[in-house]
Order: sequence, then structure tokens, then C-alpha cells
Amino acid sequence: MAFIDMLHIEKSFGSVAVLQDVSLSMERGEVVSIIGPSGSGKSTFLRCLGQLETIQKGTIIVDGATLVDTPANTGASGLCWERRTATNFAENGDGIPIL
Repeated sequence: MAFIDMLHIEKSFGSVAVLQDVSLSMERGEVVSIIGPSGSGKSTFLRCLGQLETIQKGTIIVDGATLVDTPANTGASGLCWERRTATNFAENGDGIPIL
């Protein structure tokens, strides 16, 4: 079993099907590139992996733990994503950052 398995992922926004039966398997330490034209679903696919988006169909397994297995997709997350910034800043109230 791969470290990450995303199997038969389907995601729609309203009537627009963004991901249709997309699968990916990655081994631990493997480097993978996801390429495609603008609007092809690359970011949505990664957001589904991080469970920032709820999928309509498919299975997501990370390190042997099933995070999502539709149709009973609860949106429960087993991953934690962190975003860091190089500079701390505050706003002055006008939406302008103060460094």
C-alpha cells in the first residue's frame, strides 16, 4: 500500500464537475508534480487531499489510515496543514499592513 492513496476522487461545484474519477498513489519520500492548464483542478485536488474541500465520491488513505471513504464522507480530518509567513504584521484598520 502506498503512503498516500487518493482513489476515484470526484468533486463538483454545483453543476460543474471539477474532478472526475481521479486517482493518485504516492510512496513516502516520493516527489510528485501535478501539472495542467489553469482551471483543470490541480489546486482543488490538493485541497481535497488536505480535506479543505469535501469530495462527493472516492477514498483518501494516508499512511494506512482511511481519512475519507464516500459516500459516508464526514469531512473529518486526519491531516493538519500549517501556513507560515516570513513577516509578522498588523493592519492599521484600512487593510494596509504595518510591518
